[in-house]
Amino acid sequence: MATDRLGDMQLFVEAAAAGSLSAAGRKLGLSPAAASARLIKLEAALHARLFERTTRQLRVTDEGRLYLQHCRIALQAIEDAEAALQAGQNQVRGKLRISATSDFGRNLLYHWLDEFSALHPEVSYALSLSDSVSNLLQEDIDLAIRFGLPLDSSLMTRRLAPNRRVLCASPDYVARHGEPKTPADLANHRFIVLVTAAGPLNEIHFAQDDERVSYTVPIEQARETNDGALARAWALAGHGIVHKSIWDIAADVRAGTLTILLPDWSTNEAGVHALFHGNRYMAPRVRALLDFLVERFEQATDELLGDLAQLPERLQKDLSRKR
Repeated sequence: MATDRLGDMQLFVEAAAAGSLSAAGRKLGLSPAAASARLIKLEAALHARLFERTTRQLRVTDEGRLYLQHCRIALQAIEDAEAALQAGQNQVRGKLRISATSDFGRNLLYHWLDEFSALHPEVSYALSLSDSVSNLLQEDIDLAIRFGLPLDSSLMTRRLAPNRRVLCASPDYVARHGEPKTPADLANHRFIVLVTAAGPLNEIHFAQDDERVSYTVPIEQARETNDGALARAWALAGHGIVHKSIWDIAADVRAGTLTILLPDWSTNEAGVHALFHGNRYMAPRVRALLDFLVERFEQATDELLGDLAQLPERLQKDLSRKR
């Protein structure tokens, strides 16, 4: 393997992320001509075309996507090795790559990262906000914060806080359209639906005593968005009912700008979890952030959520009898 292959791999990874070879070259201190020459040389060595090039777009080919996945793993392994050498010094520094849901990231996490920065000023961030589950094995992510448990069993998890999802709407919406008393009443209401890469989250499951009910929101009659923060904003503006984590709307409920609907039908969920690689060395900065988040979530559960973190008392008793 050529001695500069790692540099070529870094250029390829940066170009794929930026969608621009010249932008990747500038980031690595290369002229457009030098970056282009290195990519052509890499493709020739691999006997594969990594990008489809047009005057306006740089698109990764199927072969390029396969190579990209392995390049990220290789480059991360080198970064992990360097971090391991520094671990004895317990230096909390470097870039943290974090993934979180959009509403939580904008309303709580970014404030918490400012607090973490005050404690560890040599740490910088790459924060990705998405309501679709990130593929940590393929994306360059150190830590993801998600509501619920991942389907990928290869990931390690650490529970950060309790969580429940509730239906909510603005008082103005309730005044105009009435308050549903049972899940069957939802057929007469307007909805705001979050859409992820896996599809629309339009199926809502309810439980009360021994009764189990599901309601599927008709998509053709709903407002759709892939952004949880926008879904919440639409609900605040009175455009319909939304199904949200209590973490996203607790402050709105306290302020009286959102009202929880069908509270006796709410159910507990798996909670808020931190997701990270089980087979990767955990750099001091990642471990420090994880410990910080555990403490911050514990404090926020008491201060922000309070009694909203738990089910109504009668439902808690119902669920405890079923265990």
